Amino acid sequence: MNQYFSNFLSLLLVVIISVALSGCTLIFQKGRRSDVEKISKLKSQLTDLERAKAELESRLSSEIDDNEVQVDMFEKGLVITFVSEVLFASGKADLRTDSLSKLDKVASVLKTTVSDLNVGIEGHTDNVPIKVSGWKSNWELSAARALSVVHHLEDKEGIDPKRLSATGYGEFRPVASNATKAGKQENRRVEIVILPKTMAEGR
Repeated sequence: MNQYFSNFLSLLLVVIISVALSGCTLIFQKGRRSDVEKISKLKSQLTDLERAKAELESRLSSEIDDNEVQVDMFEKGLVITFVSEVLFASGKADLRTDSLSKLDKVASVLKTTVSDLNVGIEGHTDNVPIKVSGWKSNWELSAARALSVVHHLEDKEGIDPKRLSATGYGEFRPVASNATKAGKQENRRVEIVILPKTMAEGR
C-alpha cells in the first residue's frame, strides 16, 4: 500500500468515525483552530486503535488461526469477536475456565494501549428459541453473557468499571443467515468493542 493511499484511508476512517459516533455532522472550516485540534485528536485516537489492533492480532494469533476470534475495525470502533462456544457452554453464561487466558490477552491491551477508551461488551445469539436452559429468551442469555465478560474484566483484570458497559442483543443483530449451522455459529458471538471518544465539545 503506497503512502498516499494509506493517508487517504486514515483520513476517511477519521471522517467516518467522527460523523458516525458523534451523532451529528461535523463541519470543518479552513483555518479554524478548534477544527484542526479536533482532527488532530481524532487522528490520535485512530492511531491508538490501529496499534491496539496490531497488538491484539499478535497476542491472539493462535485463536485467530483457529477461527475462534476475529479482530476488525468498523465504524463503531475496534471489535474483537469471540465465537460464543469459546467462552461459554451451550445455554450457559458462566465463562469457561479455559477461556480466561484468552480474555486476559484482550485485557492487557485494554489496560495499556487504549487505557483511556471505553469498552462495550455485546452479547449475541442465533434464532433458536430457548427451551431447557432456564432463560426466558435469547435476550436474557445474551445479556448475561455480556455481563459475565464485564465482571471478569472488572473483578479479575482491574479495569475501571466506568469504562465498561454490557448489552444483550439476543438474535436480532445477526451477521449471517440462521438457515445454516455455520451461519448460526457465526451469530452466536460476544463482541468486545473498543470505542473511540466522541468529539462533543464545540457543537
